[in-house]
Amino acid sequence: MTRRQIAVVAAAGLVFALIFGVRQSVALFIGPINSATGLGIAAISLAFACAQLMWGITQPIAGAVADRYGTGRVIATGAVLVMLGTVLTPHATSAWMLVVLIGVVAAGGAGMAGLGVLMSAVARAVPADKRGFASGMVNAGGSFGQFVIAPLAALLTGMIGWIGALTALGFLSLAIVPLAWVLRGQHPHPPIGAPGEKSMHHAVRDAWHDPSFLLLTAGFFVCGFHVAFIATHLPGVVALCGLPPVVGAWALSLIGLFNIAGSLASGWAIGRWRMKSVLSLLYASRALAVLAFVFAPKTTTTFMVFAVVLGFTYLSTVPPTVGLVGKLHGMRYVATLFGIVMLSHQVGGFLGASLGGYVFERTGSYDWLWYIDIMLAVGAALIHMPIKEAPKLRPALAI
Repeated sequence: MTRRQIAVVAAAGLVFALIFGVRQSVALFIGPINSATGLGIAAISLAFACAQLMWGITQPIAGAVADRYGTGRVIATGAVLVMLGTVLTPHATSAWMLVVLIGVVAAGGAGMAGLGVLMSAVARAVPADKRGFASGMVNAGGSFGQFVIAPLAALLTGMIGWIGALTALGFLSLAIVPLAWVLRGQHPHPPIGAPGEKSMHHAVRDAWHDPSFLLLTAGFFVCGFHVAFIATHLPGVVALCGLPPVVGAWALSLIGLFNIAGSLASGWAIGRWRMKSVLSLLYASRALAVLAFVFAPKTTTTFMVFAVVLGFTYLSTVPPTVGLVGKLHGMRYVATLFGIVMLSHQVGGFLGASLGGYVFERTGSYDWLWYIDIMLAVGAALIHMPIKEAPKLRPALAI
């Protein structure tokens, strides 16, 4: 790759590292927020569930804006919103304030600087034969951010208190703004009347009538459920087992660290095998990992081993999912189309985060959520098998 291409991939990876690291680490503050406000785990989980949903709703909108007007301004605006929502969160005193700050402002900003827009910038700069590995590198950036920022959040909490730590994480997200300049630009428009030219409306319509695209979208719902449930409630599972909070921070950190290897391996694999087969294998591996964890004794070692195994599959689904969207319907509107797939992911995330709090308050346990997670992962492994990877590009009809 050229220097410009390397710079774009590195900038996208750093943006995702900051966005994902900050947003994932906020879950470590659920306990302090609950102690300070007395709102209850279910109410606070609702705010985090709304964040999952808002992150998904924002991405197709942000993707459409970026596809039409360019990516730089969209990403920079998102960074400012993440900062505002995160910095103001410690000062929320009611459930609706938490929903607005965590679930709308910060999550909406994260969606504007999310994977759809970032992958679009990378796809624009990198040749087709390098895109799989490049998307794996960007995805690994998010994992690296989780690995670094989660223990940093725990360290800052011990040094300056949870309010100071959460404020520091918010201001850290402003480092994205100069990176957005590197990612500025938009996909070139083909000459008017060129073969295969289509509008955004036709691209979305074609995708929505493509069974393979719908199966891919349904499978990504499961990924969202899985990731949001674990990211939001793993610290609570640690506390329920009578282990110190630092175990939860290090578990989230290890998930991020080992997903770096998983993301890079996934990016490498989709250049050699069918992307749908890679996805089926990843979801089946998740089901086995969670099943083993459920029946294992809950010790610190168990949590660490679980985090390592889970890390290899945690976000490794992103490169083959982005790759399939581009393969099926082209790269011109990949930010918009992948944004739609991400919306499904975040609807699953909403359910994973909210049901975790609801079930825990009703039963005093997370067991049923683990069982649901296993069944969904098995279903996702099966649902990708009928996908047909042949491109669905067709000349657009006149508007």
